[in-house]
Amino acid sequence: MTRAFADLHLQVSPKSQQATQRLINRATKFGYSVISIPLVSGKLRDELVKLRITCSEAGLDLVSRADFHPRTQNELTHFLRKFRRQFEVICVNCDSKEVARQAAKDRRVDLLSFSSLDYRKRFFDRSEAELASCSLAALEVDVKPLLVLAGPPRVRLLASLRREVAIASEYGVPLVVSSGVAEEHLMRTPRDMASLAFLFGLDQASALDATSTNPLAIVKRNREKLRGHFVAPGISIIKEGETL
Repeated sequence: MTRAFADLHLQVSPKSQQATQRLINRATKFGYSVISIPLVSGKLRDELVKLRITCSEAGLDLVSRADFHPRTQNELTHFLRKFRRQFEVICVNCDSKEVARQAAKDRRVDLLSFSSLDYRKRFFDRSEAELASCSLAALEVDVKPLLVLAGPPRVRLLASLRREVAIASEYGVPLVVSSGVAEEHLMRTPRDMASLAFLFGLDQASALDATSTNPLAIVKRNREKLRGHFVAPGISIIKEGETL
């Protein structure tokens, strides 16, 4: 069976049209079916329309995504209340234990991101994983740091990632491997991304799922919710004459 692949984290600014076009073209060339570029702005609707058209012309499905760096639990709650129904994917960057715990247990959060290179500020532990396993949140790992770091910083990051991935696997928390890149030359094919995931402990099947099955499942679930059919996991309302 042919897999469809997704990169849910391309960081290029949609205002840089040339850079955006280059990344979109490269994503198509590399065999991705779905990509996402984080957006939060007053011109959200216009930017999304333009990006969707550009992606559609390149044969790509664009997923709307918002990233947030809340300082407190209250900021996170406010953000989710305001933006959850405007985006297909919500990622929370967990820079404190308070935010990490709240994000892990909130069903409105799709992706948990721990971007700090300091292992003392990476808060994905067993308590976090247990909460996430009940809320359907996934752990997102960007490969960009592995491509740009060298020496001891890279070794320390890999050690942290191996620990976090092992914990996520133990508690059944889905893993999503994304690029996190803004530069065309740092993009990698889906199978290259999966190969990089071997470095932090994923086997071949799990690595491919992290670049395919897992991110696509999040997109499908949220699109069902936003269409209004969703009632609960596995339960949807279908009106006469409609199909999902």
